[in-house]
Amino acid sequence: MSAEPEIVVLCGGLSSEREVSLRSGQAVAGVLPGSRLVELTTDALPAWLDPARHVVFPVLHGGWGEDGRAQAEMEARGIAFAGCSSAANRLCMDKVATKQAMRAAGVPAIPEVAFAGAAKPTAAALVAALGEQLVIKPSDQGSSVGLYMLEGEAAVAEALAAIPASGQWMAERRLRGRELSIGLLDGCPMGLVEIVPLTGVYDYRTKYTKGASEYRFPAPIPAELTAAIGEAAARLFAACGCRDFARADVFLEPDGRFYFLEINTMPGMTATSLMPKSASCVGLDFPALVRRMAAPALARVARPDRR
Repeated sequence: MSAEPEIVVLCGGLSSEREVSLRSGQAVAGVLPGSRLVELTTDALPAWLDPARHVVFPVLHGGWGEDGRAQAEMEARGIAFAGCSSAANRLCMDKVATKQAMRAAGVPAIPEVAFAGAAKPTAAALVAALGEQLVIKPSDQGSSVGLYMLEGEAAVAEALAAIPASGQWMAERRLRGRELSIGLLDGCPMGLVEIVPLTGVYDYRTKYTKGASEYRFPAPIPAELTAAIGEAAARLFAACGCRDFARADVFLEPDGRFYFLEINTMPGMTATSLMPKSASCVGLDFPALVRRMAAPALARVARPDRR
């Protein structure tokens, strides 16, 4: 290749997380000199993308951009792109499948009950299986979309009645303790971030409203425990077949036990996002982080299979 490829930052799309994606895309393109920012208005790749001239940096949160479909299209067209493969995106978007990978890798996971919206369990059955304090959420959505934090059988019954008879869902025992997140670059853990939502619940609004949460980074956690969480996050990254980068979310109980909630293959890159905070703990500012995230895709351009 005679010239350096152009980095095309894709954001937008039609998912419920479109606005966050737009903000992430603008932030990423703003620190990649010479890159082209493309705001998608459909769930489809631009026809003009050329494997010989372009490298894609997708910042497409939720839906088509994060469940492996966009990545499968790029793979089929031979377009090099930053981030996880279609297979890893597909697996990690499914929280139940991710938990199976966690358990296979010996990574602590919270017990769950998975169900289809068309075949909901009773509130009594969920309480009997998991206790009276529960979380119910879609098993194939991101960014705390459709999250219910519940206490008591009556509240569980009310939430179940409100859930549509479509989609895949899961219930988990609600944990009490500290919410943490850790970014990974090339499978290596960065800094541990503690999230302190001022409302007490880290939901969609709190996650994307500036000032709604406090963040401590690096998290004030003993070094030995921090290392154990980082090692488990790296095992999870490998077990899910991730590459380039990802972010893992963790819950730490008061007794020191920790549980992984999920691994996010398309971490947010906005002003309130966790990935940049994690990177800052290991000396990477935002521009340096984004360059590191893009570097493996640029290296793949020279390979025949772009993988």
